[in-house]
Amino acid sequence: MPGGYQGPALFSYGFRPFFLFGAVWAALAVALWLPLYFGVFILPTGLAPLDWHVHELLYGYVPAIVAGFLLTSIPNWTGRFPLAGWPLIALALLWLAGRLATAASGILGLVAAAVVDSAFLLVFTGVCLREIMAGRNWRNLRVLLGLSTLTLGNLVFHVEAALDTATGYGQRIGIAAAIAMIMLVGGRIVPSFTRNWLHRENPGRLPAPLDGFDAVAMAAAIAALAAWVFWPLAALSGVLLGGAGVLQAIRLARWAGDRTTREPMVLILHVGYAFVPLGFVLVALALLSEHVPVTAGIHAWTAGAVGVMTLAVMTRATLGHTGGQLMTNRATTTIYALICLAALARIGAGLGAPVAWLQVAAAAWVAAFLGFAMTYGPMVIKPSRNPQQRRAV
Repeated sequence: MPGGYQGPALFSYGFRPFFLFGAVWAALAVALWLPLYFGVFILPTGLAPLDWHVHELLYGYVPAIVAGFLLTSIPNWTGRFPLAGWPLIALALLWLAGRLATAASGILGLVAAAVVDSAFLLVFTGVCLREIMAGRNWRNLRVLLGLSTLTLGNLVFHVEAALDTATGYGQRIGIAAAIAMIMLVGGRIVPSFTRNWLHRENPGRLPAPLDGFDAVAMAAAIAALAAWVFWPLAALSGVLLGGAGVLQAIRLARWAGDRTTREPMVLILHVGYAFVPLGFVLVALALLSEHVPVTAGIHAWTAGAVGVMTLAVMTRATLGHTGGQLMTNRATTTIYALICLAALARIGAGLGAPVAWLQVAAAAWVAAFLGFAMTYGPMVIKPSRNPQQRRAV
């Protein structure tokens, strides 16, 4: 156990509770969403049903997975012991309190629920900042920009709910922050893991090294997302988003994903990232024409990029940090297939497909995340099979 920790394995590393609890919540939140949407079920929340759905995936699920990822990665970056034991338990309980408070905000009041819910991201950001500064790992401070933006977006979301405004800034900030973090982290791990696998299994063309093109593509994407956050209906925002989408597609093509078809655990990283440029292009088309609903692009980013990329990282990181082999089995391949089906069906529903596509998307999403909890849950609650065999997330 890290740092001499002797307690339950579940609280020995951040990925263990947050990946497991986050997956269960992702499944439960969507399982509750359709009954809420069709008026079959009522939550005692002060938020409108759609707002609760958006909030709990953007500011409930996403922060849990970000916490699991960063609390596991930061010790690798800094050389410090990971957060474990009671501090990790307290952080997980703070996240859970936010979920319960938001669900019961109709009873607690929107302001009280906002205070409880906002506490997790504020405290977690402070914990990450402390660890990176203590380890003098200044290069990775930029990761906290996305986390800080997510924290700000949650605060804005709650303010909008309390004031009963419908500007949508809180939603757009959250989506922009999530996509920015995927582009930043994905730009590291997708080509890196692809290169490692190709060296061993399929020698030949390798992913292009990180260079000036990546910097230009990232800058263009951040500028386009910022324009969309503040001017969500402007044609100029559409032009910027379209250009950023093209650059992100070229960036992905440089990573040799076409050579990874023999290993789904590597291929899924490329598939997940592909939803990033798809989202940019679909939102751009929504702003520049009347034929593409913006919800299609938003769900390419959320159900697609967020859903697929997080599950891809969760499966890989869990295996890597519990002594497992970085190879897919039937269960993991099924999880990948289900989350891709969920994303594609949800995008199709956004483009005007029959309502049954929405039901297929929800069912596949729930099955994918429950599949993760059932397959990988036993791994995270037990000690690692080989404590010395830890790989970078």
